[in-house]
Amino acid sequence: MSPVLAGVLQLLALIAALALAYRPLGDHMARVYSSERHYKPEKWIYKAIGANPNAEMRWPAYLRGVLAFSAVSVLFLYGLQRAQGILPGSLGFSAIDPDQAFNTAASFVANTNWQSYYGEQAMGHVVQTGGLAVQNFVSAAVGMAVAVALVRGFARSRTGELGNFWSDLVRGTVRILLPLSVIGAIVLVACGAIQNFAGIHEVGQFMGGTQQWNGGAVASQEVIKELGTNGGGYFNANSAHPFENPTPFSNLFEVFLILLIPFAMTRTFGRMVGNLRQGYAILATMGIIWIVFTGLMMWTEFTHHGPALDAAGGAMEGKETRYGIAASSIFSVATTLTSTGAVNSFHSSYTGLGGGIQLLGMQLGEIAPGGVGSGLYGMLIMAIIAVFIAGLMVGRTPEYLGKKIGTRQIKFAACYILITPALVLCFTAAAMALPTPGNSMTNSGAHGFSEILYAYTSGANNNGSAFAGLNADTQWFNSTIGIAMLLGRFLPMVFVLALAGSLAEQKPVPETAGTLRTDKPLYAGLLVGTIIIITGLTYFPALALGPLAEGLAS
Repeated sequence: MSPVLAGVLQLLALIAALALAYRPLGDHMARVYSSERHYKPEKWIYKAIGANPNAEMRWPAYLRGVLAFSAVSVLFLYGLQRAQGILPGSLGFSAIDPDQAFNTAASFVANTNWQSYYGEQAMGHVVQTGGLAVQNFVSAAVGMAVAVALVRGFARSRTGELGNFWSDLVRGTVRILLPLSVIGAIVLVACGAIQNFAGIHEVGQFMGGTQQWNGGAVASQEVIKELGTNGGGYFNANSAHPFENPTPFSNLFEVFLILLIPFAMTRTFGRMVGNLRQGYAILATMGIIWIVFTGLMMWTEFTHHGPALDAAGGAMEGKETRYGIAASSIFSVATTLTSTGAVNSFHSSYTGLGGGIQLLGMQLGEIAPGGVGSGLYGMLIMAIIAVFIAGLMVGRTPEYLGKKIGTRQIKFAACYILITPALVLCFTAAAMALPTPGNSMTNSGAHGFSEILYAYTSGANNNGSAFAGLNADTQWFNSTIGIAMLLGRFLPMVFVLALAGSLAEQKPVPETAGTLRTDKPLYAGLLVGTIIIITGLTYFPALALGPLAEGLAS
């Protein structure tokens, strides 16, 4: 069987698995967020934190809950890292330096999981399981809660109430993420991923020295890392490490976990607004972009020219032989089109155009299908922009799901889509202009520029993957990428929740013969075009200086 055919068959198997899970999981999540019943363990949590799960919140109160919880999470995770030297189960590792502890705390709370450290050489069992793994769950649940609040804004009328943040946070964790993670962890252990609390032990000689490995609760952290679109690896090699991702089957299963909830949330959206066809339109938009990007990545990596690449059957540098080009390409696109950031290959070793596809995937805004929760609300923001553009073209007041898109709504949407590019481009410009950050680049020219651009694109878009040719463990990069991650995560949420509140207050507009049908293929095509054009106009100059220049020159 040819490698290309094997890749196509893997892609078809992945689509079939996602299709089978789409309806039951999407409906389950809709029931979870619409239920008025509280399970006993959930009541214990509400009592412990002093929250009333039945109290409805308007958008400012909902936002305060998101920010307060996230701020406490940053402080807790920062303190846990700084105290590591005196904690049990630290494996002899010392406390994390202040700038790196801040970067890591910001990273995991922001659902980015950018790592400027070697996981197996820096973090002990307590920090890994009690700190990082916990944030993998709750940061994903925060994103899902914000997405559901926006969906309620479309579904409700004549009220500014968006539900209860604490209830949404707890339910998302207890009823969705935890059960799926238990099942997924069992599958990964069966595939060969490790799950223990072993200490550091020698495994033999390596290049004249002793090679050491430490154990850990890897399978349980790996599954929520992918399921929650987090991405932080227990080991520095991330999902290329055989303890995290042992076999080709586990590799495909991890891609399935990455895409599962973001795609299924479109069904949740359709169910909660009472129109499943609206969810299918969003699903189609996400699916088209994902499939096109995957096809382009496989074509780029298989057909790149050069005698060494031709002899290897494609661009195999930086890729695991047990996965090959096709599986690595599928994983790479899945992780950069979502906010996952996990890697099973060395992104810096991809072809110039392949690196450009990875960058562009993040720069779309992590919406195809995007992160857990953040992908849905990001796509709905783009849907509002597309409706507004269509309204301008035909001279009608734009409407979406029976809600008028007026000046207030479009301002919120515009602010949302401008925040991340501003962070990416300003921080990249500063890093290239100042002398010290440039010393971290291991490559010069277009590829070196791509390393810097990729780092801030990954951080501000809450992705977390890296080109890996950049030494990011410096005070400059730890601090600036940490700031980019926090601002890139929580500033957009401000405008998402403000938009949700303004929509919930509206009276529904009856559908007429002149209403733009947003559940038709024509609208899905318009939405795809809007996303590509907005991203292209924003990032094309930067992409031209980096991956495009490198790809066209090779």
